[in-house]
This record gives sequence, C-alpha cells and structure tokens, in this order.
Amino acid sequence: MTSSANVPATRPSSTPGRITTDVLLVGAGVMSATLGALLKQLQPDWSVTVLERLDQPALESSGPWNNAGTGHSALCELNYTPQGPDGSVDVSKAVTVNEEFQLSRQFWAHAVDNGLLRDSSFINRVPHVSFVRGAENVDYLRKRYDALSGNPLFSGLEMIDDADEFARRLPLMAAGRSESDDVAVSWSDRGTDVDFGNLTRQLLDQLTTDGADIKYNHHVKSLSRDTDGTWKVVAKDRRNGGSVAISAKFVFVGAGGGAIKLLQKSGIEEIKGFAGFPVSGQFLRCLDTSVAEQHQAKVYGMAAVGAPPMSVPHLDTRVIDGQRSLLFGPFAGWTPKFLKEGSFTDLPGSIRLDNLVPMAAIGMTSFSLIKYLVLELAKTRNGKVDDLRVFAPEAEAKDWELITAGQRVQVVRKKGRGGALEFGTTVVNAADGSIAGLLGASPGASTAVGAMLDVLERCFPQHLDGWAGKLKELVPSYGVSLADNASLLEDLTRWTDQSLGLSDATA
Repeated sequence: MTSSANVPATRPSSTPGRITTDVLLVGAGVMSATLGALLKQLQPDWSVTVLERLDQPALESSGPWNNAGTGHSALCELNYTPQGPDGSVDVSKAVTVNEEFQLSRQFWAHAVDNGLLRDSSFINRVPHVSFVRGAENVDYLRKRYDALSGNPLFSGLEMIDDADEFARRLPLMAAGRSESDDVAVSWSDRGTDVDFGNLTRQLLDQLTTDGADIKYNHHVKSLSRDTDGTWKVVAKDRRNGGSVAISAKFVFVGAGGGAIKLLQKSGIEEIKGFAGFPVSGQFLRCLDTSVAEQHQAKVYGMAAVGAPPMSVPHLDTRVIDGQRSLLFGPFAGWTPKFLKEGSFTDLPGSIRLDNLVPMAAIGMTSFSLIKYLVLELAKTRNGKVDDLRVFAPEAEAKDWELITAGQRVQVVRKKGRGGALEFGTTVVNAADGSIAGLLGASPGASTAVGAMLDVLERCFPQHLDGWAGKLKELVPSYGVSLADNASLLEDLTRWTDQSLGLSDATA
C-alpha cells in the first residue's frame, strides 16, 4: 500500500475496461462496508472500489430477513456459556463477544454523531432473554447468572423463575403454558435488534460520497498477483457481458460464503487446508402486528442434546423499516451452495487436495451435525410450528409463514492429521497483508467492527502508530478491556445509548 503522501486522489483511476485502485472490497455486505468506512476515516486519500455480483447491496447474509438481527453481545446466547463436567459455567467466550459488540456500538455512535450514518434507524432496544425448561436447566441458568452478573458488561442481568413475572414480561410465551412446566429466564434490558441491511446501505452511501466507486452486477472471475506485487482482478459485468480489469494494492474478500472460493483463486498459502461446510436455514415469520405486539424480546433457548451451536432456537422481535414482527428458528437445511444466490457447484468446486483430508475427517467425526441436518430436512412445516409452540404454546400456524434465510458456510480447517469444524468467524490473510478475507458465520455482523480492526492490525501494521489517535476517536475502547474498566464502560454506554437513540427505549 502506498503512503498517504503518494495517493493524492480519493477516487479510483480508470480507463475503459481498466481500473486502478488502492483498496478493492469484494462484496457489498456489512463487512466490506465497515472496512471501507474505517479506511476512509483513517486514510481518506486512498481510493476505494467495491465489486458486488448482485444488483443491490446487502442481499445475502446482511439482508434483514437473512439473519435474526440479534446484536450479539452474549446477553442471552447460551452457547457462549458452556457448562463443564464439574458443573461450572465458562463465561470467557461471552465476555469476548460482548467486548466485540461494544466496539461496534462505539463506531456506529461515532458514525451517527459525525454524519457517516444518516441516522440510527438500523438499531432498536429489544430485551435479550435466555429461556430454559426443567429443573436441571434452571439450575444451569442460575449458575450462568451468578457467573455473569458481577461483570460490568452484564450489569442489570436478572434471573426470573417466578411464573407471574414470566407471564407479565412474556405474555405470548406464557399463554397456554402448563402450570407444571418448570421454566426460568434471565433477562437483560441492554439487548438490541439490528437491521444490518439498513446499516450496510448507509455505510455504502457515505463511501460513495467520499469517492468510492461501487460497481454492482460485477462478478469476480479471476484473482491473481501481478509482477509488480499488486493484485489483478478480472470481473464480469453481468448486465452486458463485458469485463473489467482492476489493479489493486490491497484486496478484502467480504463475499460471505463465497469468500473461500475467491481466496482459493488468489493462490495464497494461508488458505490451504481451509474448506467450507454450507448450511442453509429457514425461519417462521409473523407479520401480524396483533401477535407481534404480544412479544417484545429476543428469547434464546437451548440446543437439543448433541445438536451443534447453530441450532439454538430463538423467538425474536424484529424491527425492520419501523415495522415490528416476529421471527422463530432457525431450521437448518442443506445445499451445496455457498451463497443464497450461489451455484450448486460451489461446494464441489471448492474441494482441493489441501482440504480434502479435513473435509473427509469432518464427514467421519461430525455425526451429531449430520444427524441434526437429516432430522431437520425431514421436518414438515407442522413439525416446525410444533417447535415454535415450545416457546409460544398457543401459536397458530396461519399466523406464520416459512421464509428462507441467508446461507451460512461454517469453517473447516486442517487440524493435526484431520480437520476441525468451527462455528465462529475467521480472518485469513496473506503474510504480506496484501489480501485478506473473512470466513465463517456467527456472531458475524454484530462484531463486524472488531473483525475489521483485526484485518487492519494484520494487514497494515506499518500504519497503526500513525492511525492510533484516529482509531481511539472512532472506537474509544480499542485496546482496552471494558470488563476491567467499569467507569469507562459506563461513560461509553451513556454516550452510545444517546447517539444511537437507545436511551429512552422501552421494553
């Protein structure tokens, strides 16, 4: 990457069929939009180009109906707080996820305060709730509450096992429930619902204003290192069949499930041994406001015994374009596609000699995942409504429609002589920092700022000292543990609540 002194223009230079740019972002989703926004603040004289194969931004995983919209901060997600054989609850992952979401909140608040985002309509206060049934699970939830409640990141967390209070706060879930059903919840008013599609569009609009060149309907066909060390990318214009060649000093692949195939095309050593395991998803959606108004929370339950973390059922309040609705799921399916608008050849086309062994190992060792997928594929619509009734006993099938969610591609990586299936997000970058990509799924978009700060650290170490002051302005807790700094957390929470319009929100 050239220094700021050598890059006087903010717009990519171009001639017919050829573009020269400092930064190329592949994919117009929340990850690329976040990285572009950060770089334009840190180095406004760098030119930025965005390529998106579809005709609009945020049509894959960032789309509001392609995810549950949870601002993942580990307030309610039980898979982030596993119980050990000795009965103790490990909250380290929960603390990490919450810290990462705080980074996102801070950058979003800064962006609203400084006009990088038009408004905060993309985020709304919605309580986050953990829901369990049965004496043994209630005991686990109480241990989880005890382990978290003393941490300032989880201040205000409540443990509720009183039936009347449960009914008052969650009337849709209480109606028709048997009095013998032993239930409990932990409750946090600090939760949020996020429309990542809205957020992405706002960030990209500002990128355009700042001089970025965003090209829709452009599909990357090849990605290779040129003799001068820059990256040569050839993209096909899906509208007219023409091609454009882009020369870029830095490339970020934020193409969701499609990232692994593009990184493989780059030929970098660091992608070897990585593979992807695609999992499709569905949700039950209720747009009837008379039903939606009876439930104002994101309620996460427990995954079935032996089921993978991604199977955790949850009943969510959604706020999209100002309209309140409900979402329940996810229900997993399977397809070899890596993107919702992908190809059935995605999975077989990603298999290489270097990742064949990890993929084979996963097939042999992930019996619980395979069993879960088989059972999910066999589940009828009525069966899915029956699952919903565990949360809302009086749910009527006519009020709920089945929708297809975004495609998730779980990371498979080489481990020892075999492979490991991972359920988080992973940054993969070349050793020289000239190209990077993001693989994986949850917590995904919620921690986009933290993930992109990781990209900056990996790919631009020579600039970090010069960027330090601006980074602290964009994300004040960058490099600081808020779990160990309650007073700073309190100040930042007050600021972000006010800037994001969350201060006066009611449950």
